[in-house]
Amino acid sequence: MDTITPGAFALLAAAALLVGFSKTSVSGANTISLAVFAAVLPAKESTGVLLPLLIVGDICAVLVYRRHAHWPTLWRLFPAVAAGVLAGTAFLALADDGAVRTSIGAILLAMSAMTYWRRRRAARAPAGTDGEPGPEEEPGTGRGGRLKARGYGVLGGFTTMVANAGGPVMSLYLLSAGFRKLGFLGTSAWFFLIVNTSKVPFSVGLGLIDGPSLLLDAVLVLFVVPGALLGRALAHRINQALFDQLVLAATVVGGVQLLLLG
Repeated sequence: MDTITPGAFALLAAAALLVGFSKTSVSGANTISLAVFAAVLPAKESTGVLLPLLIVGDICAVLVYRRHAHWPTLWRLFPAVAAGVLAGTAFLALADDGAVRTSIGAILLAMSAMTYWRRRRAARAPAGTDGEPGPEEEPGTGRGGRLKARGYGVLGGFTTMVANAGGPVMSLYLLSAGFRKLGFLGTSAWFFLIVNTSKVPFSVGLGLIDGPSLLLDAVLVLFVVPGALLGRALAHRINQALFDQLVLAATVVGGVQLLLLG
């Protein structure tokens, strides 16, 4: 706290506000927060500071969308996600700050490309109604579905552990599995609350969450909850297409910046 300038704190506060906003409104917008935290703070330590804020945002999202989760899909994903989290933990234990910063930048650029591809594909798909998958739309069943769940699960676990950047990976999986709006939001909310909470012991063991980081979180969390409330209020009013373009552009700029700094 003593080494953070007022300007740097303002950036962190804005990023924390965006964390809450993204959890209840524009999924994936918190990739900008990831880039800001990694640029203002030491890259490796930034993941530990950001994690408790993400959990608070996840709690807000679960409170709003808790009834719309598809639990069979979650149970299929969790074993593969656990393997990815363990791999990410090993990477963080061995990598230095420059390698982590470069990795976060590369992950952000890759996730931006995946998100752009996902949204182009979704724009060409026929529009559906809101809701969860029905019994005839059971996602992730069959051999191909199980293999896809394992692949996305490992990648999602690794990216969320290393860079708190599992959102685009899971968004791709849920959309490709046939989820519509409410099922997507509810399943995603529970998924990240459970996964992010399970990452806490690993982050503490790596020294990424400690007294000073929690002190900073105690201040920044004051911005997460208003962000979540703002996102819920504006979810149906925001110009989604324009905002998505701005999010992708800002994420690409942040990723390039981290690669150059790394």
